[in-house]
Amino acid sequence: MSEENTLPNTQPEEEFIQNDEVDQEIVPMNDTDAPPEDDDDMDVENETIEIDMSNNSSTYFDKHTDSVFTVAHHPTLPLVVTGGGDNVAHLWTSHSHPPKFAGTINGHTESVIVASFTNNGKFLVTADMNGKISVHLGVKGGSQWKPASELTEVEEVVWLKCHPTIDNIFAFGATDGSVWCYQINDKDGSLEQIMSGFIHQSDCTTGEFINIDKGENTLELVTCSLDSTIVGWNCYTAQPIFKITKSEIKGLEAPWVSISVAPQRLTNGNSGVVAVGANNGVLAIVNANSQGAILHLQTVIELKEDQDELDASIESICWSPNFPLMAVGLVCGEILLYDTSVWRVRHRFVLEDSITKLIFDRDDLFASCINGKVYQFDSKTGKEKFICTGHNMGVLDFVLVQPTNPDQPRKVITAGDEGVSLVFEVPN
Repeated sequence: MSEENTLPNTQPEEEFIQNDEVDQEIVPMNDTDAPPEDDDDMDVENETIEIDMSNNSSTYFDKHTDSVFTVAHHPTLPLVVTGGGDNVAHLWTSHSHPPKFAGTINGHTESVIVASFTNNGKFLVTADMNGKISVHLGVKGGSQWKPASELTEVEEVVWLKCHPTIDNIFAFGATDGSVWCYQINDKDGSLEQIMSGFIHQSDCTTGEFINIDKGENTLELVTCSLDSTIVGWNCYTAQPIFKITKSEIKGLEAPWVSISVAPQRLTNGNSGVVAVGANNGVLAIVNANSQGAILHLQTVIELKEDQDELDASIESICWSPNFPLMAVGLVCGEILLYDTSVWRVRHRFVLEDSITKLIFDRDDLFASCINGKVYQFDSKTGKEKFICTGHNMGVLDFVLVQPTNPDQPRKVITAGDEGVSLVFEVPN
């Protein structure tokens, strides 16, 4: 996906995906589907509500008393952390049936919306909607987690990411548009501020570390905002590498809400190419290592008259690690699977409700949905392989856990809006 070869259209272009440009459209089958009844024929007094009780999960965790917003898995231990609307994060095991309770992170006064282990697994970082960030240190081989430090710099944290390769680094963004980066002291868990940035004028909605292959001397971040700006940061100097505004994207309003870094094998070794999605359907491919050059720009969907404006919102973006494919998931329930060599939609998946998260793994694309299911598709053929069923409310987040034995199945672990996490074994 180099500027010369994989992305031939280096001039930004805005376009809609028309039906005749889609190679294949996949509508997952649902055994419970039935023609809608005429409202005039319904007997209100005898009306019954049918609940789909089908469940193919292998086990569950139900100690939360409110919605589960976030789920993360330890990088080396069979340990899960979930955070929820009950203002706590729970730790529990992923290898036992049923899961074993491993502790609770207390001290938050609002919903825990992010929970993440550092890349080395030594620390657990949690953040809530009151702006509090809490750091816990794993002791006794990770069987216990004790408080190490905390901070409250902002009124509300929107997102938080731990660096995938540099030990004990994390960054977060807030509703005031600010961006922060901290390092956790490896010995005592104390916090040292690396940078703070105040370029965004509205909510900083998401961010990703880039150029993570360049070692500890390179600490760079790309962040996005509802004010239509995208900023690249050198975290060590707190200086912007580039700034993209509406003028760089043809004057389009683009309230950015999602971001994903392209794998190097698709970019000729460039580890600074990102895809950014807005809540009105605008999609931009940005080369952060070329002063924020816009490699591709388009609007991914043309809404019908009866659709809400936010139906076009790009809630999640992910890239295939093996093929020139990128998927975007929309609030309207559509998933567009792009061939990135020509920017053509290879498959269009149509689900019943909003997409909340997408993950590529091997040849498969996994998608969670507000209808309470997680779908597994073969990304090459578009064939539906498996549907994780069991929630009666939306799946707000999920993680994919690789087996220690390649002969064993992978696991999908969910964060459910009804306060339950389910564990599914999915086909290889």
